[in-house]
Amino acid sequence: MASAANSVAPTIKPGVAPLRAGEGNSFLLRRLHSLSGIVPIGAFLLEHFISNFESFHGPESYGKQVAFLNSLPFVLAMEICFIWIPILYHGIYGVWIWWRGDSNVSDYPWQGNWFYTSQRWTGIIAFIYMIQHTYYLRFTGVHLPSNPMASFSKVQGEFQHPWMIAFYAIAIVAASWHFAYGIWLFCAKWGITTGEKARRRLGYLCLLLAIGLVGLGAASMYGFLSRPYHPLDSSSSDNIVMVK
Repeated sequence: MASAANSVAPTIKPGVAPLRAGEGNSFLLRRLHSLSGIVPIGAFLLEHFISNFESFHGPESYGKQVAFLNSLPFVLAMEICFIWIPILYHGIYGVWIWWRGDSNVSDYPWQGNWFYTSQRWTGIIAFIYMIQHTYYLRFTGVHLPSNPMASFSKVQGEFQHPWMIAFYAIAIVAASWHFAYGIWLFCAKWGITTGEKARRRLGYLCLLLAIGLVGLGAASMYGFLSRPYHPLDSSSSDNIVMVK
């Protein structure tokens, strides 16, 4: 016969359990990850979409925009400190979060769960594309900081492979969604939007932002694809041709 002591269910103390070792650092790292997605990465993403839209106006307009950006003081230091390092941290730590997480959308097919999963995958796609795109533009062929007017033709060269056109389009959609939904998550996590109504309204605004960014990206793609391609000699800038 079981004793009375054994028949009593164990009591569970209410409240939140105290932080285990490492959870405090994890909290700070996640907050920094969330913040870096808005500033400075989000600001850079907006600038990049707007700058790329100059391709819609033609090679000369796009080249002048690239020349302007490379004429800014301490441009290399700003790129390293405010673009490359934050993107590397945000991307690598985002991959770590994705790797450690469990995908359970088949078990719990709720809207929020699908959004969370899409946020992880769109981030992976955008991060992979940024690595490829940066390597191609900055470390192969014509040196664009020294020859900004070659930038239009160099991007066109990337589009000579049909799979790159598809990859570019997918990356635009992925980056647009990831940033827009990232704003919604940031405001929810940091207590900026409190209440279901505020979050719903912000969700609509973020959706409009994502659509707008996709539109800008599509216009920039049209600018590159709608004009004749003139290959560049990577050893010289003498044959750089501006197509009106």
